Amino acid sequence: MKDYKQFVPLLGAKVDPVAYGVYPLSVNRIGDGAVFMAEDGGETIIVAVGKDWDFTGVEFEVNGQPCIAAPLTHANAKQLRKLFPFTAPVRVLGKDRTVGVGDRLGIAGAGHIRVFQKYDAFPVLAQQSIRELNLTGRTYEDVLDAATFVVYREGFRKGFGADGDHLKKPEEVAMALRLGFSMITLDCSEHMHNEFASMPLAELHEKYVADPVLEAKYLGKTFEVGEGVTVSFDEESFKRMVMVYAEVIDFATSIYRKFFSDGTYDADFEISIDETITPTTPLEHFFVANELTARGVKFETLAPRFCGEFQKGVDYIGDIVQFEKELAVHAVIARHFGYKISLHSGSDKFSVFGIFGRLTKGRFHVKTAGTNWLEAMKLVAMVDPDLYREIHAFALSKFTEVTKYYKVSTDITRIPNLSTLDDKALVKLFCHNDARQLIHITYGPILSEKDAKGNYLFKDRVYDLWKLHANQYSDLLFSHIGRHLEELYKQMRR
Repeated sequence: MKDYKQFVPLLGAKVDPVAYGVYPLSVNRIGDGAVFMAEDGGETIIVAVGKDWDFTGVEFEVNGQPCIAAPLTHANAKQLRKLFPFTAPVRVLGKDRTVGVGDRLGIAGAGHIRVFQKYDAFPVLAQQSIRELNLTGRTYEDVLDAATFVVYREGFRKGFGADGDHLKKPEEVAMALRLGFSMITLDCSEHMHNEFASMPLAELHEKYVADPVLEAKYLGKTFEVGEGVTVSFDEESFKRMVMVYAEVIDFATSIYRKFFSDGTYDADFEISIDETITPTTPLEHFFVANELTARGVKFETLAPRFCGEFQKGVDYIGDIVQFEKELAVHAVIARHFGYKISLHSGSDKFSVFGIFGRLTKGRFHVKTAGTNWLEAMKLVAMVDPDLYREIHAFALSKFTEVTKYYKVSTDITRIPNLSTLDDKALVKLFCHNDARQLIHITYGPILSEKDAKGNYLFKDRVYDLWKLHANQYSDLLFSHIGRHLEELYKQMRR
């Protein structure tokens, strides 16, 4: 590769930037200066030419022009966002179609951007939970910066969101908002008392805490939601949902008033009540939304816990007819209050995507995350089978340990013994649900385990591989995430 410095005197000329190690879509001229990204000794850097751009890096001159070679640091990401606002996240949930594509590795952005250049949905490129950060050893700064750098490199000006995903504590929300995240997903699971959902009726009556105001508002009442949908509250269902969701409503209200109501932070607010084993009935959905609205809480999306199972990395498990019937009501309730339904654990739920796109009338938010990791591991199996065999054996040894984080139906005894498979057959494991979930939920140990000398067991090797085959990974993501969008759009077109 030729030295990128040779490109500097040719800025604006009809030359091929790629020939000089420059990313062509990253070239931006401002006045007599310019900023672009280039490859330098195997590392991607920011090159600023001309005036003082306030990047931190190595200063040099080319034909008398002052330049600086700036590494991809947090400080330089902040300066990039300041100079080029399209590299900073914005609120996107007000758009009809939005998709969160959590990038656990910080390397999936190029493939994701290609998808959203094709479809009219808007991406949430930065999307991570605290749990994922702890398991991967990353920070929210790193997650946001990775999105900024790839957006600049690829010249993506459509706009993207950044989601502080599944945050549970006020201090977590404050941290994400201070960093500039444009969306907060509030995980209310710790305030949900699901034991009341199935509690024997006599015990329920005994433990029920009366609320005369709510009783007068709901007991024995029927509400016209619209589109032919009505909801009615009998005594038992009312008491159960009050006991399950009252604290959820109080918590969400407190977070909204603390961080959103005065407009200090320009960010979208999503309410998540999906992190539970108990499905959210349409009646409960209406109750939660109606109470939040009555308290003045404004939110762009709400994520119910749908019937059936939305396990990680595999298709929907459950009664699709029931799902469609209940989703139809959930969607009407969301339209009644003016927000979008959010589908969490949306990776690979191909059998219900079409239904979801149609019944939401093309207004939805869908979250994916782990499926990008699976495509990265598929790439390992494709180009370095021996390394994949090592990782697979290690994942089997860690399976029991990591199941505390995820609810899966994985049966590792159903996974073929790798000693019986030739190298070409390894890729087919990513069509096998048990094998997919094994690799899906063991990403933490795979990326963090170290040997006796303190060296990473796999992390450095897999990142080197992904860097060497970056274009191939981008192709895999473009195809796989593109399939998600295609299925979501399919029934919308009818």
